Amino acid sequence: MNIPQTWTLAQLGNLTAQIVGGGTPSKTSAANFNGHIPFMTVKDLKARFVSSTVDHISEDALQSSATTKVPADTLIVATRMSLGKIARPTMDVAINQDLKALFLHSGVNKTFVEYFWRSKSQAIQSMGTGTTVKGIRLEDIRTLEVPLAPEAEQKRIADKLDTVLTRVDAVNTCLARVAPLLKRFRQSVLAAATSGRLTEDWRNGSIPEVKEWSEKALSEVCRTITDGEHISPPLVPHGVPLVSAKDVREWGVDFSDTKFVSEEFAGASRKRCGPICGDVLVVSRGATVGRTCLVKSKEKFCLMGSVLLFQPTATLIKSEFLAHVLASPLGLEQLTKASGATAQAAIYIRDAKGLKIRLPGIDEQTEIVHRVETLFAFADRLQARLAQAQTAATRLTPALLAKAFRGELVPQDPNDEPAAELLRRLQAQRATGAPASKTGAGRGRGRKAALAADL
Repeated sequence: MNIPQTWTLAQLGNLTAQIVGGGTPSKTSAANFNGHIPFMTVKDLKARFVSSTVDHISEDALQSSATTKVPADTLIVATRMSLGKIARPTMDVAINQDLKALFLHSGVNKTFVEYFWRSKSQAIQSMGTGTTVKGIRLEDIRTLEVPLAPEAEQKRIADKLDTVLTRVDAVNTCLARVAPLLKRFRQSVLAAATSGRLTEDWRNGSIPEVKEWSEKALSEVCRTITDGEHISPPLVPHGVPLVSAKDVREWGVDFSDTKFVSEEFAGASRKRCGPICGDVLVVSRGATVGRTCLVKSKEKFCLMGSVLLFQPTATLIKSEFLAHVLASPLGLEQLTKASGATAQAAIYIRDAKGLKIRLPGIDEQTEIVHRVETLFAFADRLQARLAQAQTAATRLTPALLAKAFRGELVPQDPNDEPAAELLRRLQAQRATGAPASKTGAGRGRGRKAALAADL
């Protein structure tokens, strides 16, 4: 590792006065978890600064168990599950056995070590051992090699990272708001398209004798409304794709992860339900109920019963317009509401056939489809730019952390005491047994012997 001359490499164990573990009070006594002491576990490691915990324990539980109470703003790392995570509670907390509290020697900047741990997150995860749950040993923590900067530069690096990473977080927050806005934009376009608002100017323009909108049942404008197989068909390694709910995407049918049925089975299945290019598919049950797509591929495939098939009558309704109607907020609401499902939303054939929609003439349908496609293409371009920006922003934090611990984030000051001198001073303190820092760790009775062994 290339580091500046004033830096040195040091094991994390040489920078810590204590590394303290915790434990869990007995859960057989409900009173143990009916107290006011915050009890921190890996499930609480959701933010840099933890201001609340899911569980709380009593004073008796603290004194009678192996848990450890540590002061606010202590560095707490996960050693089992959630490896690579680190947090600083804003209050005194007790910790369980899946966490370790790091108490640093004076001269070692807490924020500097915190960001170092974050920079090694993937490496720490890779160090985990275990079959079902990964964990790291205390020795793994102690031997972790830290590129140590001079004391003054540690602070400059910590302050700089605080500033720039706060801005990165703000950027990520802003970018995260864009995707829901684009989704609402598309839904607003479909709502305007299927209500007539999108082409109001077109109707009031120079086109004479525009056909008035009428109300039609879907069964009147579709020659077929049906669904796929409700039995589990025999599968084969290769053959005709079997499309289920997971394969129906907004942009079309995704054939990348389909299962297959034989040509013989497909022939019999497609006599009742044979999707072709220009048909409309709607997921009828499951987590993505209502998801709609237009079949754009000429590839032959079969459907499972979780997907409804709509084959439009071309002289009455354009395929694209039908897809927009069914994907619109009103269309989905009407389909699911008519079904009356309570436990899980579902769309049934009988309800789909009876659903009434507002239908303009073919000419206006063509204009609506053109306008929707134009607006959706604009949204797609924004979506692509958003994805690029999010990818770039995601790479910023690890890039900045890597730069910081190569000594490239802030300039070196020749007047700074070299880190090697700091390390020698810490070694001398350990040799003489002089206290290096005040840890403030309070622990339950059962923790004393384990602590002595750890240290």
